[in-house]
Amino acid sequence: MRHPGVIILCLAGALSLAGCDRAAQQAKIQKEIANLSAKDEASLDAIEMTVANPQEAVAYFTKSVEKHPDRTQSKRYLAKSLVRAGDPQGAIQVWAKVVKAHDATEDDSVGYADALIRAGDWKKASAVLNAIPPTHATFDRYRLEALIADSKHEWKKADSFYSTAAQMTTNPATIYNNWGFSKLTRHDYAGAEKLFEKALSFDPNMYIAKNNLVLARGAQRKYDLPVVSMTQTERAHLLYTMALVAIKQDDVSIGKSLLQEAIDTNPEYYGAAQRSLDALNAKVIN
Repeated sequence: MRHPGVIILCLAGALSLAGCDRAAQQAKIQKEIANLSAKDEASLDAIEMTVANPQEAVAYFTKSVEKHPDRTQSKRYLAKSLVRAGDPQGAIQVWAKVVKAHDATEDDSVGYADALIRAGDWKKASAVLNAIPPTHATFDRYRLEALIADSKHEWKKADSFYSTAAQMTTNPATIYNNWGFSKLTRHDYAGAEKLFEKALSFDPNMYIAKNNLVLARGAQRKYDLPVVSMTQTERAHLLYTMALVAIKQDDVSIGKSLLQEAIDTNPEYYGAAQRSLDALNAKVIN
């Protein structure tokens, strides 16, 4: 015959163990939920970073930094969002904190240098880039190195960095456009023309490259538009650009003809071209 006390003790022990098991299970479940929440939050962060309106992204990541002040990733995204929103000064303040974090990366320093360049602080940007080990060879790093070399008129270095950066991306349109603009500032108009054409071969819709190409051709007194894809409105605007180049080079009659063509080509009233043409005609009459 079993002793009732023993039975009670055994039951109490079993219940206690069951309670411990439930507590362990609950803790495990809560941990899984926390992990899922962190993953969901990380996914949402990535979506906000790539899809959201820049101002909305700034607001979102500002709140995220306030909620998680020790989370470097939130600050990193905030800095990038501020750059996208056209606030490099604000980005600089955030990047300055990010690069000092224990989990900062070399890419963070590159982002910091990018914001400094956008804010016009070329000297500090150069110092930040120089502090990054040369083994950190990335597209963004070389892109910025090219801009820094340009600012110092170190043309050989700039050409080398542009060339390297162009080989490190599948779409180097922006690099070729920037490189071409660098050639324009050096008055190497033929070299600039080739680079703008390269940019457009990768991105036929890049209007700034089309406009720069017209500038390079006009500087060589090539007053016909390049054979590139363009809308009717773009054609009118490019003719206007070409006209201004011609007038600046004292080819006034050609400039007037190009202005008239721009006015006739534009599907809407082209006020700027009309005013320029009227001013030229009035100057001739006077």
